[in-house]
Amino acid sequence: MAKNDYYQTLGVGREATAAEIKKAYKKLAMKHHPDRNQGDKASEKKFKELSEAYEVLSDDNKRQTYNQFGHEGMDSRFGGGGGAGGFSGGGGFNDIFGDVFGDIFGGGGRSQSRRGSDLEYSIELSLEEAVSGKEAKMKIPTSINCVDCDATGAKNGTAFSTCDQCGGVGQVRMSQGFFSVQQPCPRCGGRGKSIDEVCNTCSGAGKTNKTKSLSVNIPSGVDTGDQIRLSGEGEAGGQGAPSGDLYVSVRVKPHPIFQRQQDDLLCEQPISYTAATLGDKVIVPTLSGGKIELKIPNGTQSGKQFRIKGKGVKSVRSNSTGDLYCRVHIETPVNLTKEQKDLLSQLDNSFRKGKSKHIPKEYTWVDKIKDFLG
Repeated sequence: MAKNDYYQTLGVGREATAAEIKKAYKKLAMKHHPDRNQGDKASEKKFKELSEAYEVLSDDNKRQTYNQFGHEGMDSRFGGGGGAGGFSGGGGFNDIFGDVFGDIFGGGGRSQSRRGSDLEYSIELSLEEAVSGKEAKMKIPTSINCVDCDATGAKNGTAFSTCDQCGGVGQVRMSQGFFSVQQPCPRCGGRGKSIDEVCNTCSGAGKTNKTKSLSVNIPSGVDTGDQIRLSGEGEAGGQGAPSGDLYVSVRVKPHPIFQRQQDDLLCEQPISYTAATLGDKVIVPTLSGGKIELKIPNGTQSGKQFRIKGKGVKSVRSNSTGDLYCRVHIETPVNLTKEQKDLLSQLDNSFRKGKSKHIPKEYTWVDKIKDFLG
């Protein structure tokens, strides 16, 4: 019986990358896995076809031969794989299964030292510190390689014995339903050796806990959500493996005067009723501690926003600097004396004699209501 094209079996094109082939195989193999389809001969057959196709197409040499000669090229006469069209069905398949589905069984089929875990540390800054930058001191609880045993877990001067569970191979065979795969030995961690006498300092773990003191330069212009990576400052890796990284996450505390919108700053400036009506000059603070004189033109309405160029935040990602936006808020006079109330009443009456000339928005609004009510 003629075999299906391996590319068609996996549902990928002939130009598919290794990652695309692996992704397609994993998706289909999970669907047709015998453990999920017990007693289903069709799924069992499909799963074998998928694995055969993946074993060939995931190997650059086999794939090149297959592309040139097809299924015949995988016959042993052409130097291809094993029998039955080149699918070995033995150790090679275990390697495929352990590589693609290792996460199901707690890791791949190969013993290796693992890179240390990444750590995250949150730092809280004032708005001034975030805008200007600073050098921050931190104390990070983490794990480091034990110096007394050189991360081996064995007491100095003592020897290792061959692991009695894996016989020194470092791997054990685990059965998972229809299949059998090789996994790192749980007793020796894949080293093939067990410790005769554990290190007193780390109790055989190969790592010890420590609080590290670090300094990190916070660049000017950072904002909430930004992260700074310190390479190699995370948890220690396994013996011979690199340490993880430390990610410093920034959180900026609310400011009593300024609000930040990307690289711009916003503030509210209260002004008197008289200043808004007749015009005036007011002093606006800047985040750096300076002051700017802002001219308020006569007839300014509450909510009017004034832009002060270049007094915002210098971007952490470019050389551009934002602006400062000052929104004026007209304060209504309170605790008036009888004389002041009478004067305001007289002033209001004089405004209304001129109708829309002095209070145009109010009269425009009244006209709109009249139109609406017919």
